Amino acid sequence: MKIATFNVNSIRKRLPAVLDWLARNRPDVLCLQETKVQDADFPLAPLKDAGYFVTYRGMKAYNGVATLTLAEPTLVAHGFDERPDNEDVRLLRVEVGGVTIVNSYVPQGYAIDSDKYRYKLDFFRRLREYFETYLDPGRAAVWLGDLNVAPEPIDVYHPEKRVNDPDFHIDARNAFKAAAAWGFTDVFRQLHPDRVQYTYWDYFRRAFEHNWGWRIDHILATPPMAVRCRAADVDVEPRKSKDASDHTILWAEFGEPA
Repeated sequence: MKIATFNVNSIRKRLPAVLDWLARNRPDVLCLQETKVQDADFPLAPLKDAGYFVTYRGMKAYNGVATLTLAEPTLVAHGFDERPDNEDVRLLRVEVGGVTIVNSYVPQGYAIDSDKYRYKLDFFRRLREYFETYLDPGRAAVWLGDLNVAPEPIDVYHPEKRVNDPDFHIDARNAFKAAAAWGFTDVFRQLHPDRVQYTYWDYFRRAFEHNWGWRIDHILATPPMAVRCRAADVDVEPRKSKDASDHTILWAEFGEPA
């Protein structure tokens, strides 16, 4: 099973890149974040024509998540719960092929002295509770998406200058690790413990050219899936394309259960 994640930074603008990647790689699952489109305007038809079932929830100009699967999902759940602040434009859970996929777009946090940052930290706490409620670490599950945290110094350029950034501040890193400690393993780091590899480069100062980036997009798996992970990598080609997103695609491939 090949599973991938991509913050598209507008699905309508990046649709050609998404369709091209689907045609060339044919993943079983592709999770998208920051689709930035209300549901009525989501470009469903071309993705269905490409052979994918598509589950999505979005809003105008901000946020939005979508999960594309070759097989029809047997379960679909939007958001944390049924409360008004359930964040259904940031969290989407599907089950396909016996594997639960949790697609999430964690808030960026703006600045460490802001209410948005405190909300980000609470979002990770809510995710941990969500895992405890709906998942089982003994069953196959994957948590992935733009999680807006570089977990370790190796995951960001010039880390000594980023200690007060909301994506690298120690409280955000600890909040992310506390959520992951429920039972998830970072499969990219599992296979590449010492590799410097980013998934995001901003549009300014020729950051991509200089490789001034961040590894903030992640694929994490429960033990039954982590042991099956035989490959994980970052495809930088979409970041080189015309009208590219500032993120690129991270993918992982999992073998069949023993």
